Amino acid sequence: MKNKFIQKISLGAALLLLTSNTTFAQAPEQSYTPTPENMKARQEFQDNKFGIFLHWGIYSMTAQGEWYMTTHNIHRDEYAKLASGFYPSRFNAAEWVSAIKASGAKYICITSRHHDSFSMFDTKESDFDIVDATPFKRDVLKELADECHKQGIKLHFYYSHLDWRRDDYPEGGSTGRGTGRPKGHGDWKSYYKFMNNQLTELLTNYGPVGAIWFDGVWDQPKDFDWQLEEQYALIHKLQPACLVGNNHHRTPYAGEDFQMFERDLPGENKAGLSGQSVSSLPLETCETMNGMWGYKIEDQNYKSPKALIHYLVKAAGKNANLLMNIGPQPNGELPATAVDRLKKVGEWMDQYGETIYGTRGGDVAPHPWGVSTRKGDRLFIHVLDLKDNTLYIPLKAKVKKAMQFTDKASLSFKQDKDGILLKLPKVPDDIDYVIELIIK
Repeated sequence: MKNKFIQKISLGAALLLLTSNTTFAQAPEQSYTPTPENMKARQEFQDNKFGIFLHWGIYSMTAQGEWYMTTHNIHRDEYAKLASGFYPSRFNAAEWVSAIKASGAKYICITSRHHDSFSMFDTKESDFDIVDATPFKRDVLKELADECHKQGIKLHFYYSHLDWRRDDYPEGGSTGRGTGRPKGHGDWKSYYKFMNNQLTELLTNYGPVGAIWFDGVWDQPKDFDWQLEEQYALIHKLQPACLVGNNHHRTPYAGEDFQMFERDLPGENKAGLSGQSVSSLPLETCETMNGMWGYKIEDQNYKSPKALIHYLVKAAGKNANLLMNIGPQPNGELPATAVDRLKKVGEWMDQYGETIYGTRGGDVAPHPWGVSTRKGDRLFIHVLDLKDNTLYIPLKAKVKKAMQFTDKASLSFKQDKDGILLKLPKVPDDIDYVIELIIK
């Protein structure tokens, strides 16, 4: 039961279930002054609002999700045999990027190396990678990077801090204990150099990188020093505009450029992974399109287009981006249902994207009926669940005009010192009934 639940909910945070007594280390106070290029990239990141997460690796061969190696205590030598059969013959970077772009997403974040140690790019630091260890012999990240640059989609790289296979990964981690590493393993100096050399490759050989998305700090005890300050400085030196984020489930450390939340909107903690305070950095929430991060053959519990759109809108209303995950199949295709969902979200974004892209969380705090976003003097009221044709909105700003966003038809309203009362033509039944207010 525990393993099944862990596989369902975890990106990295299943550690909270595996070791309930584990606490997290807060990095020491550091100084960090972002460059002008970095600040500009942060603004563009916030403007983009919507990205697609891709969890893809040899674990897709098991069709049981990305944590299968550790949840089932698969010996590393046996697990490595998956690579010899990994031949994603239907992988087509152009088709991937086109389908993702059609959804309205502005960036892609893909797993470059997950906890199982397998690198999905051509690295000189290990032979356990897609070019050296598989018959496929193609650098899929390079193909994806080239296509992203061609189609105008930003590319981010997920990178795991922990490793279930390597001998030099420090002993003491709370996961990967049954994967066959010898007792007493660990050489931090070697492992740290390995990570930084791989990060250098990613930031040198694949063109502009939008962000490095770290995961796995939570694996080690609270007093473990990951030397993040130096690692973050390396990234910013190689590509000043590259953003750094870390899925450590803590208030951001100095050197990080955006704050992420796993399976929760900022300020919420329904999944039990996001109790940290919300910072002033750009925000991003990640969620799965079905129930898993990596491909799981029996998981067809895909969220409806309405649910996905609502999550995107609610994230924007909380001033956050949405990073929606898909687990590509072992043959290199995106699941057909996922592609269908991308298309339907894209159709909605074609009509309503103006109320999402380039906005910030609006003047009206989230309510059970919906949220608000703002762009200049335009305040967009996103009505997601209303059982009446009148709506009272608490708002101090003076409203000059109220109208339906779709056809600009005027709406009657009355304003007092605390807000406005809107009269709607009917009880809203749209996926998202958007009202546009022009405010002073």
